[in-house]
Amino acid sequence: MTDFVLAEQRSATRLITLNRPAVLNAWHSPMRSALVAALTDAENDPATGAIVLTGAGERAFGAGQDLNETKTFDPDRAELWIGEWERLYGCIRGLSKPLIIALNGLAAGSAFQLALLGDFRIGHEGVTMGQPEINSGIASTTGPWIMMEMIGLARTTDLTLSGRMMPASECQAIGLINRLVPREQVLKSALALAEELAAKPRLAMKLNKQRFCEVTEGRFRDSLVAGVRNQRIAYEDGEPNRMMGQFLAKRGKGRSA
Repeated sequence: MTDFVLAEQRSATRLITLNRPAVLNAWHSPMRSALVAALTDAENDPATGAIVLTGAGERAFGAGQDLNETKTFDPDRAELWIGEWERLYGCIRGLSKPLIIALNGLAAGSAFQLALLGDFRIGHEGVTMGQPEINSGIASTTGPWIMMEMIGLARTTDLTLSGRMMPASECQAIGLINRLVPREQVLKSALALAEELAAKPRLAMKLNKQRFCEVTEGRFRDSLVAGVRNQRIAYEDGEPNRMMGQFLAKRGKGRSA
């Protein structure tokens, strides 16, 4: 494991922290790999009954894809990129232990998607969430899949095509945030919930989560196939590279997708 992801045991809970605060915990390949390793270790540890995932710093859970990585992709690398998300999302979907997301600010793009893959989300009034990938020229496939499972076609279309970010109040109203608490209570509340869930019967928890995975597996796999197809088309055209270059020029550095 690298310093891009930190892990510590808190009683029966494994606390995992995304740790690239200088870029709002934006994803790159080493961070994705480190998170898979951390989650796998927690899953295999019999002393761990629940997992809490949060982001370092006070500004963001995660800003999504680091555009400094994806702006140089060609079609072949874009296809490998989808494979990296398949490994990470598949790892999360296969967890037998409950996963609580402690939202400490922004959750955008793939960080928003990952948050939705958790079993519970706890946030504060300053949290914003959304799917702004279109603004940097990235076609969305896994994002619409997980949003469709949770909020339906109309809201998924709105968020995917507009790229807008939702305030915490809207996220809670449509069921994407389970609990809103004061900012300073987010992690404490997530850890308390994790301990409560860790005390539940382990086999029943595993079987319940396994069933949720089973009933959503077909559309998950379809989104990955579409992801490979659409990213190859997009990167063959070069639109993502051009749009990300423009975005980074305006922002000064890559932070979100």
